[in-house]
Amino acid sequence: MARLYDLISLEWPVYRAGRAAGVATADLRPGGRVLDVGCGTGLTIPLARAAVGSGGTVVGVDASAQMLGQARSRVERGGWRNVDLVLADAARLPAALRSGAAFDAVLFMYALSVIGDWRPAWQQAVGLLRPGGRMTVVDLALPAGRWRILSPAAWLACRVGGSDPHRHPWTLLDSGFTDVTHEVMRGGHVHVVSGTRAAGLTGR
Repeated sequence: MARLYDLISLEWPVYRAGRAAGVATADLRPGGRVLDVGCGTGLTIPLARAAVGSGGTVVGVDASAQMLGQARSRVERGGWRNVDLVLADAARLPAALRSGAAFDAVLFMYALSVIGDWRPAWQQAVGLLRPGGRMTVVDLALPAGRWRILSPAAWLACRVGGSDPHRHPWTLLDSGFTDVTHEVMRGGHVHVVSGTRAAGLTGR
């Protein structure tokens, strides 16, 4: 599935817009350090790398060796020397990553609704984000309002991708984050939420 993921995931017709909006709201700056949790095949990496430039650093983490292999191929094709890929469970990150420099931004792109131990993964990510850094969650729900007619298709897409559309992980930013923005796209199917980490936040 990893080899076909970019083709069958409906990235371009449905989900690319949320990914691009998420990177835009993350306030990435040239020279910044960004963590992409659950990076999959690396679809977010070109956007994040373009934002931080050659002087910045992008670190992608994923638990699937097959998906990470596709991400590595993408990085090699781009010739990006400032992108690091780490094979690890998001809920149990390597000590080297946890002991390194704090990140200016952390991205969860369509990831928290898929990760089994999503709350521990969130707590670890918060611990890696510097105070004043930006946390961004892009994830899925079932369409709302007049768009509910599309709920069966959205549910099927979530089912195939292993996402839980009822989890609503972006609500984790309701506490401990300031300057929170919340953009709803695709009839309520895609939510793009970003906030600035307050000092003293340790996750929950």
